[in-house]
Amino acid sequence: MLFRNATLADGRRRDVRVSGETIAAVGEGFEARDGERVVDATGKRLLPGMIDAHVHFREPGGSHKETWETGSRSAAAGGVTTVVDQPNTSPPTVDGAAFDEKSDLAAASLVDFGLNGGVTADWDPDSLFDRDVFALGEVFLADSTGNMGIEEPLFVDALAEADARDVTVTVHAEDASRFNVSAKERDDADAWSAYRTARAEAAAVRRACEVALERETRIHIAHTSTPEGIDAANEAGMTCEVTPHHMYLSRNDLRDLGTHGRMNPPLRREKRRQRVYDRVVEGQVDMIATDHAPHTAEEKDADIWDAPSGVPGVETALPLLLADARTGALTYERVRDLTAANPADVFDLPSKGRVAEGMDADLVLVDPGKTYPLRADRLHTKCDWTPFEGREGVFPTMTLVRGTVVYERDPDDRPGGESESFGEPVGENVRAGEDDGGDDTDRTVRGSRETESIADLAAEVVEESPDDDRS
Repeated sequence: MLFRNATLADGRRRDVRVSGETIAAVGEGFEARDGERVVDATGKRLLPGMIDAHVHFREPGGSHKETWETGSRSAAAGGVTTVVDQPNTSPPTVDGAAFDEKSDLAAASLVDFGLNGGVTADWDPDSLFDRDVFALGEVFLADSTGNMGIEEPLFVDALAEADARDVTVTVHAEDASRFNVSAKERDDADAWSAYRTARAEAAAVRRACEVALERETRIHIAHTSTPEGIDAANEAGMTCEVTPHHMYLSRNDLRDLGTHGRMNPPLRREKRRQRVYDRVVEGQVDMIATDHAPHTAEEKDADIWDAPSGVPGVETALPLLLADARTGALTYERVRDLTAANPADVFDLPSKGRVAEGMDADLVLVDPGKTYPLRADRLHTKCDWTPFEGREGVFPTMTLVRGTVVYERDPDDRPGGESESFGEPVGENVRAGEDDGGDDTDRTVRGSRETESIADLAAEVVEESPDDDRS
């Protein structure tokens, strides 16, 4: 395939040639070869596919919410070419047998994938790490879906096991001892945000970073929802991610979302949301990851204390970010870094995340001149709703995974329209066949920010800011 006159994230107009699974060349004035499909990309952006480092595709155990087939179709339609599935399925991915079961199911994926290993009291690290594990985590420091919350001693053990194998640990950081129990007397949709306070996240991020620094190891903080949590990760030299729902939604939206807006960590006040968004723009956040956590509308239509936590988002993340790039709120380069280049760097995927010669041909073609409203009935997740209903997005017209077209639609047709087509499952485990004999001498934290060595950072004291009850 040859893309002609495509605009890259940095604004350069280039021809991009795809040969087999890789980008063969990026340049100007390429002539078409025999048998080569030519795509006129004039006026369109050609971006690296999004690496979503945090999804819950629910198999095994929750296929009525999502499957690898439906989740990966949703990912492809949203410009996501690699997903990382979390371990809180049923059974949880805490040993080799559970990993193998999930791996078999993931063969139905249209997009590439990584499978994270989980930590519980009865996990089996030896059999787990004998598999092609992407990372360890999310390691839950407070209970969430799946009831996999652990105490600090087990967290320390998990860090040691992962560090011995040079595996990154992803942390769900909330401190349950700082939850506001008085909020349990309420039954409104905002009660969940009042219960799982902002200070509970900030304190847990600080403590998780302190524990990691003491052991000269690295962690990645999942779904930071507060500016204080982002700042704590930055101060410690750790990497962090932010979800689209914590970027775009706040407690003000709960009047419309009701219990559909319950997630962990929860939505925050509007001023905090804006400060999180500002940190995304300014470069203090390493990546956007969706925490795609689908539940059916019927399941979410429950009392605030009984409704499950989580919202879908794998198909809508990149379109929302591109809509912001279109208006100038974000740059296209920042979108590229947040969704592709930085996740590839943080999680050691050297062949992904960039449009350059020799890289995997994970590509997304979009027309930034056309936006469409997000509609649940036009999305492809098995989950039958979206928290972003009615917002504008810039959707892909074509998505390639290692050179194979896995999603395509007529540029003049709307997303979810009759012209859409999907390819066959071509997804592969991105860790499969990796050489485990790498150099372990460099133990500094990887990411988009330049950091001091962990040995230097460990000598610093990260002080906790005063509690803020206005979470």
